[in-house]
Amino acid sequence: MKKFLLLSVAFLFGLLATASAQTLSPLGVWTNSEKKATFEIYKCGTKLCGKIVSLAEPNDPKTGRPKTDTPNPDPKLRSRPRLGLVFMSGFEYDEANKWDDGKIYDPETGKTYSCYMKMLNANTMEVKGYIGFSLIGKSQTWTRVK
Repeated sequence: MKKFLLLSVAFLFGLLATASAQTLSPLGVWTNSEKKATFEIYKCGTKLCGKIVSLAEPNDPKTGRPKTDTPNPDPKLRSRPRLGLVFMSGFEYDEANKWDDGKIYDPETGKTYSCYMKMLNANTMEVKGYIGFSLIGKSQTWTRVK
């Protein structure tokens, strides 16, 4: 009986270790299919955030100056640079390699959406922005750069 109990406990710990090892992490540098920018997903406190770390076209073609957050609805924020902009925040691990309850800001339109990130494999994730319900929204597939 003791041998059975010991084997059962060892098996249970093995399952727990395997389950925790299977969680894929979105931490790192990513790009989307358009490859207009790269984004870093990082820890900010107990949650995850994301910032723009490079732009394919860092300067405004009209002015030759670095791109800024001109479409932002808050006039005070329109002069902040896009490079280094924290545009994702508040993501918490939900389940099954999914981080939810986040917000994503689109610096092209100045709009903010609810968002989730779901790891599809170690180097690919789905990022979906939506209003209201996640069934309706726009998804992008991001690929890990490093």
